[in-house]
Amino acid sequence: MAKKRDRIVNTEPFITHNDDSLAASSRKRSKVPKTHQQQEKLIEAGISSKIMKVALAQQKEVADEENAEMYPSTAVFSAVAALTAEEEKKVIEEEDDIDDFDGTFEDESYQEDINEDDERLFESFIVKNAPPQRTLADIIIKKIKDNDSQLAEEERPDPQMDPMIAKLYKGVAKLMSEYTVGKMPKAFVRITKMERWQDVLYLTEPEKWSPNAMYQATRIFAHHLKNSQIQLFYNYVLLPRVREDIRKNKRLHFALYQAVKKSLYKPSAFNKGILFPLCKSGTCSLREAVILGSILEKCSFPVDHSGIALLNLAEMENCGTTSYFIKTLLDKKYFMPYRVLDALVAHFMRFVDEIRAMPVIWHQALLTFVQRYKYELLKEDKEHLQTLIKRQKHHLVTPEIVRELQVTTINYPIKEDRFDIAEGPDGVGIFNSIT
Repeated sequence: MAKKRDRIVNTEPFITHNDDSLAASSRKRSKVPKTHQQQEKLIEAGISSKIMKVALAQQKEVADEENAEMYPSTAVFSAVAALTAEEEKKVIEEEDDIDDFDGTFEDESYQEDINEDDERLFESFIVKNAPPQRTLADIIIKKIKDNDSQLAEEERPDPQMDPMIAKLYKGVAKLMSEYTVGKMPKAFVRITKMERWQDVLYLTEPEKWSPNAMYQATRIFAHHLKNSQIQLFYNYVLLPRVREDIRKNKRLHFALYQAVKKSLYKPSAFNKGILFPLCKSGTCSLREAVILGSILEKCSFPVDHSGIALLNLAEMENCGTTSYFIKTLLDKKYFMPYRVLDALVAHFMRFVDEIRAMPVIWHQALLTFVQRYKYELLKEDKEHLQTLIKRQKHHLVTPEIVRELQVTTINYPIKEDRFDIAEGPDGVGIFNSIT
């Protein structure tokens, strides 16, 4: 039987601690950790904060939905009076310049020197017993009383709406009457998002706003409302306030002056909401025309809207001060369609048999028209104008008009058919579509 061998026992330790073995082990290549063993990178602070904001917004939406099921009336108020997080952020970004308003202007009021003799002369062209200027309050009150005979005796009835909304915007009315500087109430900015924005605006009592509040409101509304909507604001809120301030103080508060300048941001609404109603009223004073005309003179006004304004002013009944706006627009030296020029010739020829002495501004407007467009006038138009200035004379202006007409006796050949307005596919002039 074979003899078993003795087991060899190693008396040395299993792991040696000498320097050579450590150096050898350090030279071994370390294995790449597997995917599930890799440590995930930490999320940056900026990204984590955005995630938290989105999570909180979603949590708030869920809570609002639950509250809507439990409290329907509160849900209606929240839906109307509150913006979503994205809408609010957008409004804040758009209105940063409005919030930066410090409440100061270069001057406290705007004033023009008016000749008293000219002012008395213009009064002879003002329509007597003209109806008063209508305001937003007049329109809303009439509509409320027509719909509900029980409210006929109330001086200022409230429109039918959620009582919480009515209470909210009556509080905004007090803030607007005392506003001087700082951020506008967010509830006021939200008016532009509402379907019944006119009724809600009526609750804020625009006739009692401070001048700075009117300036801020014009900036907000001109930026957010459509042309048809902002036209109503100009006509029934801004224009009555401007005219009242001029009538009471014989000058215009500079915040209101700046508000009218901001209204030019929507030139079509400016024409239909301020310029045309003012001239059609028949009660526009010389002071009002000079102050508002200075804004047109200083600010840029698109050529197409200038042509539309001249066309409408030439065709409407003259109230004296209409000539001031015509002269201001003619001084912009825009190229005008022949339709506008023909309308202006017809406008001036209406006064060929006028017995009253025409104001100086009328003669100046005629001189400006002849100076700017003498080469575009037909021969018969010049003959008509020469007949006009023989009957309507001014010792200083008329000789200049005669000289301008004589310069163009040798006229450039102009076709009799001067229809220069392109027609669209439906046969309607493009210029008509703008008006």
